[in-house]
Parts: sequence; structure tokens; C-alpha cells
Amino acid sequence: MRINRKQPLAALTALALLAGCTVLTEPDATTAATTASRQEQLPAVPDAAEKSPPPEAETEYGAFTEEQLYRAILGELEANSGDIVAAGDSYLDLALSTKDLGVILRAVQFASITNDTNALLQLGLVWASVAPEDPQPQLLLAIEYLENGAFDRAIPRMARVLELGGSIDFSALSSRTGQLNPQSRRLLIQALEPLLERFPDDDSLALARVQLLAQSGEYELALVALDEARSHITQTAGTILLEAQILQNMGRSEQAVRVMNAGVKNFSKDPILRASLARLYIAQEKFDDALREYSLLIEQNAENWEAIYAKALVHLETEDYDGAEALFQRLIDSGERVDESRYYLATAFERQGELERAIDNYRLVSIGTNNFLGAQQQATRLSIQLGAVEAAHDWLQRLSRGQPRLEVLFINMEAQLLQQAGLSAEAKQLLDRSLNRYPGEVDLLFARVLYFDSIKDLKGSEADLRAIIAIKPDDARALNHLGYMLADQTTRYEEALALLESAIALNPSDPATTDSLAWAQYKLGRYEEALANIRRAFAAFPDPEVASHMGEILWMMGRRDEAMAVWQRALEGAPGDPLVTEAMERLQALAADEEPA
Repeated sequence: MRINRKQPLAALTALALLAGCTVLTEPDATTAATTASRQEQLPAVPDAAEKSPPPEAETEYGAFTEEQLYRAILGELEANSGDIVAAGDSYLDLALSTKDLGVILRAVQFASITNDTNALLQLGLVWASVAPEDPQPQLLLAIEYLENGAFDRAIPRMARVLELGGSIDFSALSSRTGQLNPQSRRLLIQALEPLLERFPDDDSLALARVQLLAQSGEYELALVALDEARSHITQTAGTILLEAQILQNMGRSEQAVRVMNAGVKNFSKDPILRASLARLYIAQEKFDDALREYSLLIEQNAENWEAIYAKALVHLETEDYDGAEALFQRLIDSGERVDESRYYLATAFERQGELERAIDNYRLVSIGTNNFLGAQQQATRLSIQLGAVEAAHDWLQRLSRGQPRLEVLFINMEAQLLQQAGLSAEAKQLLDRSLNRYPGEVDLLFARVLYFDSIKDLKGSEADLRAIIAIKPDDARALNHLGYMLADQTTRYEEALALLESAIALNPSDPATTDSLAWAQYKLGRYEEALANIRRAFAAFPDPEVASHMGEILWMMGRRDEAMAVWQRALEGAPGDPLVTEAMERLQALAADEEPA
């Protein structure tokens, strides 16, 4: 099986998805909490990015031996010379040997700058032993354990912070657990219960429990826990977002909107809350409501570039091209989201048939940005559509000059677009010329294989595939392609099977290769093996082509009702699919011919 997938443009969809994915797992908030927690421990810790020595804390050092004093001086000299890592190592050794509080604090400063987790854990333990009634070393240990996913060790330290009169934001816990398996998360929730009994009025602890329950999909329990906490927690924009997301995940979108609407009335100046409401409206395709919220955000802050960008995307989606163009141009003129705005401004021009303006803007998207390759592809496609084939080629050549990998990528792209435009001869000429310049370039050879496939030139495809395998014997893509081609279009089944067994050994989890292997086994009459593999492929990738193969294997095994069921389900998802339809009609006709008159 040969799979060619396309990834559709989905910027507006991404905005909608953001409506429900920022509350339960907030990595940005966690990072901020971690940084803040570390910075709370000691004054005047500089930005780690600056890599400059921290100012010495105003702390008295204990009595040192001559050797220890020498090491302290050495550490400061290393710091002043810019070798922060060496200074940190010197102070770590000194802190562990002296257990002097002043040295420990200085060592923590260095370890924080270099983000040396191992050092911070060692220092936290020593600090806690030297100052057992100080909540700060407990806070440091809690944060470091959270950073490393050691939640069972973090929770007792977090509890100790509270016992010692300190404060800690338990959202740092729940925001780290989004990827935990359900059993581990349940154990974590259970571990929090004693803390909730001991500290019933701790807002962040109560909310962490709500978030953990929601992450586990226990939305009803999460809502109950949130209701129980309302009597003592302070309502914030964050609690409103949390409740709305839980409701949305329960499929109660209208109720989520009501909660958010009430929230923006109470917190009318909170941009995150209002932007989340706008995204929720987008998810429900209530674009006018979304536009209203974005307009309010822009009224509150004329330089809210994210709101301007989102509003422009909504205008584009609703085909208000004038509105979209004005906002995208405003972003470009302000130097904000320039490349994304260029890309979508070009999209607006393209949809209105202004192809030259679209091409110009696509070509202005900067190299190295997310939309760069997509923009060049669109510009090239439109240029070919306008008949400017040479101009399109020259532009790509200029853009990739001095960058061989980019040039090869562009050649592949151009050849594919030429074929799609019905200019197969031009595509072949481009690939032949390019292979003369880059002989043995695997990606170009494979592009020519696809050309030969399109004109059903089996000999040409096989020659280039074997050339690829000679250059790269472990190229699973070429092994699979050649093996499937031989199994599907020739009677060289044993040869096909050998190639596909090599491919599957290199890429055992690839459903396309598994499908190809099953197809070769089927052609050899090894039906049971074929069925086992085709089921595995279909479970991973329920594609119509895989369904057509599975149905045929079942049919030839005499399990025709099962075959028909597989085909019918495939046609429900892809009505009129030619591969499924061909297999059904061919085998049904064959069966009819075999029936006695």
C-alpha cells in the first residue's frame, strides 16, 4: 500500500480547539510557577539566560578551613570570569562538605541559573536538614520533584510547606499530570485527600483536585468538587475557565457559554477569559458572537495583536475578505505576525481570484517560518495555473540557491505540481535534469518513481526503486513500494514477499507496510497470515484501500458476509470509493460466473 496524506490548513480550527485545552494543563503557567518558586527562595537571582554571576546574598558564612576558604574564593573567581557551571560545581561541593547555610544559599543561586536539577535536589535536602523549620527548602524540593515527575515525593514536601506556614500553588501539580495514565492519576488524587482534610481552606489544593478529576475524565465528580470548594475559594477568571472547560468536555457547550458569559461580566477586563469565550464561539461556529468578543478585546487594547489576528481569521472564514485584508495588513504594518498575515492575506486574494496579488504575498513569506513551504507551494501552483511555468521555476531556483537540500525539496514540489496540472512531460524533464545534477539523490529518484507510477511504467518505477535500494538498502519506503507493486501488478509474489519482509523488519508498526505484507501473503494463498496482518493494518489505519484488501481476503476465504460488512462500512465513510467499489464488483461478478446455470 502506498499512502499519500495531505494536511489541510486549519488555523481557525486550531483557534477553536484552544477554547478547551488551556485550563486543565497549563504548561506556561507551570513554567512560570516553577521559575517564581525558585526565585522566591533567594533574593536577586538573575535571569538564567544572562549567564552572569548572581550577586552575593547578604548572609554570614561560618568558620571555614583554609581549604574550604580557598574553594569559596575559587568559586567566586570562576563566576566572575563567566564560568557559571564551574562556579556552581565548586559551591555545590563546598555546600555539601560544610553544610553552611550561607554557602548553601549561594550554591542554590548558581544551580538555579544553570537549571542543574541534580544539584538543586542535593542542595534542597541539605538545606532542609540545616533549616528544618524553614519552608523554602521544602518548596524547592517540591518544585524539583514536580519537574521530574516524582509526584509521590513532591506531595509530602508540598504538605510540609503548608505545615511550616508557607504557601504553594498546587496548580503546579495538576498542570504536570496531563499525560499520566489513569491509574497513576487516581493514586495521585487519593494522595491529596489527607491534605484536603488537613488544609480544607487552601484554594489551590482544592482546585488541583478538581483539575485532576477532570483530567481523568471524571467530569461529574470534578463539578461536584468544584461546587464543594465554592464556599471558601475566591472566584477568579481561572475558576470560570476551569468550569467552562469541564462543561464543554461533557458536551454541555451551551451551559459552558453561559458560564463564560457570566464570567466576562464579572471580569470584563480579563483578556484571557474573553478570548477563551471567543474561541468557544468559534468551536460552535457562532462567528458573529466571536467577532463581537474580539472587537471588545481590541477596544480594550488596540495593540492586542492576538485578538486582531484571530478576528482576521474569522473574517477570512466567513468570506468577509475586506475585513480580513484590513486586519492582516494592519498586523503587517505593525510588524506583528507578519508571515502568518502574509500567508492568509494571500489566501484571501486567491479566494477572490486575484491570483497575481496572491502569488506576490505568498512569496513574501519568510524562509524558516511555519508557512514558508506551504506558501511557496501555493505560489508555484498558481503560477503554473497562470501558465508562468518558467517564472515559477526561476523563482524557486533563486530562493534555494546555495541550499542543496532546499533545492531538492523544491524540485520534488515543482514536479508534483506540474503533474497535477497535467504537465507530466515537463515534470519528467525537470526530474531528469535534476538527477543529472544530483545523481543518486534518493528523494529525486522517488519523485520520478511516482511519475512512472502515474503513467503505469512498471519498468521505469522498478529501475528507480532498485537504484534507491542499492544506495540505501534500509530504505523501508522503497522496499515497501517495490514489494507492493510486484505483489499487486505482477506474479512475482515470492520476490515481493521477501522485499516486504525486509520493509516490515525496518518499520514494524507502519500500517501501510503491514497492508502490503498482507497483500503479498494473500497473493501466495497464505490467507490466515494475510487476514491477521490486514486486521492489524486496518486497526491502525482504517483506510478505504486497506478495507478493500481486507474485504477481498475475507471473500476468498469464504467469509462473504464479513467481507460485505467491511466494504459497506468503508463506503459509509467514503461513498463511491473506487478501490472498494472495484473489489466488490469484480468479486461479485466472479461469483456470479461461477454459479451453475
